[in-house]
Amino acid sequence: MQKLGKYVKTDRMSELVSDNYRVLLVMSRFGIGLGFGDKTIDAVCRDNGVDTFTFLVVVNMLLTDETPQPVSDRVHVASLVQYLHNSHDYFLDFRLPEIRRKLVEVVGVQDELSRAIVAYFDGYIEGVQAHMAYEEEIVFPYVRSLLEGRRQEGYRIEVFRQHHDQVETLLTEFKQILIKFYPSDSTHAINGVLFDIFNCEYDLASHNAVEDRLFIPTVRLLEQNLEER
Repeated sequence: MQKLGKYVKTDRMSELVSDNYRVLLVMSRFGIGLGFGDKTIDAVCRDNGVDTFTFLVVVNMLLTDETPQPVSDRVHVASLVQYLHNSHDYFLDFRLPEIRRKLVEVVGVQDELSRAIVAYFDGYIEGVQAHMAYEEEIVFPYVRSLLEGRRQEGYRIEVFRQHHDQVETLLTEFKQILIKFYPSDSTHAINGVLFDIFNCEYDLASHNAVEDRLFIPTVRLLEQNLEER
């Protein structure tokens, strides 16, 4: 039975995962594996060197769809950066290549429509790569400099917020193209690809929610604290 209300550090990690299987992705992005027995969320986080408060803020935000108000300075910014970095690795090194592999198996590249479909998805992947490369090369080093007490002139997290396009939008459009225009005799195969796209779309939306509603406000608070010194 799914828990009513927010999870707390004394809840068992196994119950959290059993009730909400999507938390598996959150765990992996924090570097937490399975095999924790009946330990509490706090114990599992401590065993893996993860800040429990930050883990719970992310989990509860994604499960309840509630934005933390106000943003707490207890959120461990370095943990959020690592979480987002691991999320990028998941999408770029595993999720999107896996969807592309299945897509090519189903639609092939024999005719013009099939080639156009694969080319569209390749263009989408390139867009995601560029989006995430900006974060890895510009945003994350900037945040790390703030954590070291150094301010960089000419850049603020507000620049990232304005630059931050929603990478799941093109995936939604691609999904609609398959649904509306791709004829297929292999219903199970194309439905399997669509199912993966639906899940990836959800995961990207969750990723963006962490960035927009937690990461950016937390970094903004860090900027303010440095300016007041």
